[in-house]
Amino acid sequence: MRIHCLQHAASEGPSLIGSWAASRGHHLAITRLDLGEPLPSPGSFDTLLLMGGPMNIYMDRDYPWLRTERLFIAEVIARGCSAIGVCLGSQFLADALGGRVAQNPEREIGWHPVTFTDSARAQIPGLPGSEVVLHWHGDTFELPVGAVRLASSAACENQGFLYERRILALQFHPEMTRDAVEQLLAEDGKLPLGRWVQQPSEIQATPDEIYERAGKLLIQILDGVFS
Repeated sequence: MRIHCLQHAASEGPSLIGSWAASRGHHLAITRLDLGEPLPSPGSFDTLLLMGGPMNIYMDRDYPWLRTERLFIAEVIARGCSAIGVCLGSQFLADALGGRVAQNPEREIGWHPVTFTDSARAQIPGLPGSEVVLHWHGDTFELPVGAVRLASSAACENQGFLYERRILALQFHPEMTRDAVEQLLAEDGKLPLGRWVQQPSEIQATPDEIYERAGKLLIQILDGVFS
């Protein structure tokens, strides 16, 4: 499988998704939109990978390339391309499929549990009932018509969806390593206060076991959808 990643920030690259792709023999290419690199040819990949970023998908004035990216994503999805979206990427996918993207009632930052739906566990056998995963978002999306909700959290109803078994959207961040989280903390600086916002010291104290469980969950989901 040829995967092309659209990256929006230095701290939010493919990370463990890249490791998964290499271990499964998939080819991964990366375009850094934040550095002004041009979009790839739609025929040059089989699966589009959309990563996170500090912006929301409609901040066209601050990031002029966002409108072009939205149109590109809608085009390749309409052609039948498969896609994976994480955080901001999941919101791009929801938008392309007709789901509204807006501010979530709560900011959600840090390690909090998500609960997987019965429908998700039917689609991806072996999923746990719940798992603690990393969150870093202030926006959310409506579930597109025809999509299967994968998970919810106490702060955010839509934590992911699967559409036609070719579009996988995850609002949370199972792909991040400890080094990636440290880079994200360094770039974000002081975090806001909120019921569902952990502060840097608490995030940094997260044990390795939690990262390992999140990484295994990521592999389980990706293999379950794209094997």
